Amino acid sequence: MRTRHLLTLCCVFLLSIGSRNGLIAQNAPRVSPDNDATSARKVAASTANDAASNASQSDPRIGPGDLLELKVFGAPELGGTLRVSGAGEITVPLIGAEKVAGLSPEQAQKNLEQRLVSGGFLRDPHVNILVKFATQGISVLGEVARPGIYPLLGSPRLFDALSAAGGATNRAGKMIYISRREDPSAGSAILLSQDPRQSLAQNVFLQPGDTVMVSRAGIVYVSGDVRTPGGYVMNNDENLTVLQAIALAQGLNPTASTKNVRIIRRKEGKLQEIPVELKQIMTAKAPDISLENEDVLFVPNSASKSAARRSLESVVQVATGLAIYRR
Repeated sequence: MRTRHLLTLCCVFLLSIGSRNGLIAQNAPRVSPDNDATSARKVAASTANDAASNASQSDPRIGPGDLLELKVFGAPELGGTLRVSGAGEITVPLIGAEKVAGLSPEQAQKNLEQRLVSGGFLRDPHVNILVKFATQGISVLGEVARPGIYPLLGSPRLFDALSAAGGATNRAGKMIYISRREDPSAGSAILLSQDPRQSLAQNVFLQPGDTVMVSRAGIVYVSGDVRTPGGYVMNNDENLTVLQAIALAQGLNPTASTKNVRIIRRKEGKLQEIPVELKQIMTAKAPDISLENEDVLFVPNSASKSAARRSLESVVQVATGLAIYRR
């Protein structure tokens, strides 16, 4: 009796455990392979769309006069080498005229595929467009060694265009203007940085037909009784002061006067004279004066210093002559 009673209790216990596991399995969320595949496709599609959007910003645009190679897989009779007309169109068999100017090759491919499907010509077309020759070059003007138009294929960047033009000149400023041919108002101005990391970030993509204008840096002229008079570039378009300009001219001559130093500036077609208290500035008793583009800093000659120097030179010459005569 006891054995039979124990066996009954064991059977009841096992049945209760099994029913409990069954309820847990029924309540647990089911994950099907189809759901996994669908979510994976969504993630892949979003990643592909992001990559396509980023790539579309740097893709070259098709323009009038470009030479395109069109291929339709499975229908080679629809392909061929096509020239974009002045109206920005190409003529494709079965489709007719299709406007492609201003589009990237990928966008033109999608448009042609949609035309082939909507017209009932092909069910699942695959179109490939290759730009064999781009007539729209990039114009590089301003302070570069070789201004001109450069046909840069692929996805050219700003520094590629500057390198093709021989680089910037010594008079170049750090402001660069980029203008779009289709929409000049969509242009941009780039202020180049001296930090290499920031300069690499400013190496933007260009499109065929763009115009790159390199600005000219300001220049200041130093004349009068200085060691090396001449024009000096205001590097990176930064402000240049009176003391800095004199330092670029390698300092004052011994006969220079610190009085009556003046800045000659042209304002609205008229010349203005700005007095400079050079002696006070050199002794830090007056603030240094900032110069502007095309300013002329004039340092006069001291008559007394020149006379004393001439008399000293004459004394030296006389002494040298006597020494030679005595020999």
